[in-house]
Amino acid sequence: MLKLTVHLSVFALLMAAGVSCKKSTAQSPVPPTTSPGGLIDPATLKGTLVFQSGFEPSCQIIPNGTNGTDRIIGRDATLSSNNDWDALEGTVLSSRPYFNYNGGDSTKRAARLATDPLNPANRVLQYRLSDHWPDGGNGSVKARVQYEFYNIKTGYKEYYQSVRMFLPSTFDLLRKYPSSINWLTIVEIWNNITWSQTVPNRYRLTLGIGKLVPSENDLCFIVEGQDCQLNPDGSQKYTTLWEQQAPQVKIPVGKWFTMEYYFKEGNRQQGRFYMTIQPEGGQRQLVFDVTNFTHNSTDAAPDGVTHFNPMKLYTSKELMDYMKGQGQTLNIFWDDLKIWKK
Repeated sequence: MLKLTVHLSVFALLMAAGVSCKKSTAQSPVPPTTSPGGLIDPATLKGTLVFQSGFEPSCQIIPNGTNGTDRIIGRDATLSSNNDWDALEGTVLSSRPYFNYNGGDSTKRAARLATDPLNPANRVLQYRLSDHWPDGGNGSVKARVQYEFYNIKTGYKEYYQSVRMFLPSTFDLLRKYPSSINWLTIVEIWNNITWSQTVPNRYRLTLGIGKLVPSENDLCFIVEGQDCQLNPDGSQKYTTLWEQQAPQVKIPVGKWFTMEYYFKEGNRQQGRFYMTIQPEGGQRQLVFDVTNFTHNSTDAAPDGVTHFNPMKLYTSKELMDYMKGQGQTLNIFWDDLKIWKK
């Protein structure tokens, strides 16, 4: 897992405002290139279906051994194919996928199957954070729930993910958080992993929910691509290659929406990250269409993504203290996860 304690991001807008962010990085002045135009037909981006689940029976979450993590098992019987969590290990992945918390206990964090907040007949996945804890034994204090889709047998050079999300009304409390929000991660893509001394050319793409100013303001999606230097002592230095915010897109709160994104491995001219959302009953909206590095900027022979977190809730001690001060937990509900590859 990520071993960096606290790090600063290099969002140009936030730097101009004198606001510190989550990641300690050296800035690259090259901004992302956003493709003009509108929406793309998802069918042209998806490729072959790898996996799908709506978290219906016979899916269940059980302890993953005795190491404090959990895993989801079983098939979603409402789907006819690619619906078996147990089959991921050995067919798609060379290791067992699981929910990782990097510490804490069930009073502070959980991934569980729950009733849809708006439809009692539907079952969904719930991530809950109610506190923070020392993370990974390196002195940092954080809060996280993440599903680890790791050790993909053949790296994905292009893949597409769709998932439904529900942010309960308590997310509106974050509009009044007394600082900017730069660290509330919902997806993380590692190309290559940043925590192994034997793996070169480290990179990550981070998608999150943010607030761009310290005063009361709307939440928005934020995304960035970073090179990583792993030091001999395990500490990390991240260099931001590009970043982008989407204040023009209103994040639905209290309503289900579908988030979809397309990842293509490539350099500054060929790498791509494209993302849309569609609120329930509404129109699909373009959030990002970035052309820039989606692998380490010095990697001459990238070989595809083998590790990513398709559903993640990861944030700071300070943000959790704020939610606790409001007498609230931080929750995200997920449904209808689907992953395709080209």
